[in-house]
Amino acid sequence: MPINNALFHDGFESSSRVIYTPSQFARQYLMYLQEAGTLQAEKPHVSSRSNLSSYLFFVVESGSGALWYDGVRYDLGPGDCVFIDCRKQYYHEASADLWKLCWVHFNGLAMQGIYDKYIERGGLCCFHPKSRERFVAVARQIHRLAMGSDHIRDMRINENLCILTTLLMEESWHPEREKSDRGRKNISEIRSYIDEHFAEKISLESLAEQFFINKYYLSRLFKSQYGMSVGSYITEVRITAAKRKLRFSSESIESIGLSCGLCSLYYFSRIFKKVEQVSPSEYRKKWE
Repeated sequence: MPINNALFHDGFESSSRVIYTPSQFARQYLMYLQEAGTLQAEKPHVSSRSNLSSYLFFVVESGSGALWYDGVRYDLGPGDCVFIDCRKQYYHEASADLWKLCWVHFNGLAMQGIYDKYIERGGLCCFHPKSRERFVAVARQIHRLAMGSDHIRDMRINENLCILTTLLMEESWHPEREKSDRGRKNISEIRSYIDEHFAEKISLESLAEQFFINKYYLSRLFKSQYGMSVGSYITEVRITAAKRKLRFSSESIESIGLSCGLCSLYYFSRIFKKVEQVSPSEYRKKWE
């Protein structure tokens, strides 16, 4: 697993970077590192990239600059973060107030889905977190791990990339964009109601009527806040309750389906298998 750890200086910037070659195992099963480092701009300049099979995260530690991405210019300053799909062309420019960046290029088989979910939840290519320290810490930890000689280095890098993408996903929901605090409070109350009444007949329409909220607004806000539709969340709660009963009770499968709001045995079996890839009886047998 060759690693190139280098101090780089070209008159425009000085940087400490690791160009990393992950193992075949990491490429097949993990999120893996491609490059990580820090740079200090020494004069204003523009860097351009495109068609890279990579995802880039960087945080501005000091100074300022700009990013052009997807046809939009973003002015960046201390504490601003960037998360982009590098298959699209992008430019970033150090301004006269020369910036210092900490960055990570990475990829993985699941990354397209993760990035799509980030965008779906309202994630921005540029954002200013409440605490940049967490992002800086994990980026620097990834850099340190890549320079080390740990025999399970790829696993540890994957662990920290998971932390990074989790932090990014936390930033992807922007409640300040929604209409009112009352609307957000309603969504929390609706989720709690589903958790308590999942065994009953529940629909988007009945929830909207009960909580005096437009069903389309409810649907959009619920998905924005929790990353799934109301119907998908109801199904998830019901299947989780059914799995608990299949493992820890002697109730019949039909009775469990009815008690979890999944109606007939046929419907219960069909929905359960769609979610778990095994039938309720097969699931119970596996855990006996």
